[in-house]
Amino acid sequence: MPTFVIPAPYQGPTRAVGRVDVAPGSVRACLDEMERRFPGFRQQVVTGTGALHRFVKLFVNGEQLDRGDLERKLEEGDEIEIVAAIAGG
Repeated sequence: MPTFVIPAPYQGPTRAVGRVDVAPGSVRACLDEMERRFPGFRQQVVTGTGALHRFVKLFVNGEQLDRGDLERKLEEGDEIEIVAAIAGG
């Protein structure tokens, strides 16, 4: 199963759970599953229109996911990690 790796700032809905196995499917389908299991999770990651929030980055097996690639398929053993992008000047 693919695994979501969830850093502490995003663990509110998961009640401090940092790793969650999800069914294989697209990144979007896995986010939908996370929302069903942990209400409030998806809104931390994607906007109401389904786009990634501006300061959120997703990585699959250490490779940054393109912002528009939420239909990418996740396979057995894949890890998807959420990282908060840092803004500054």
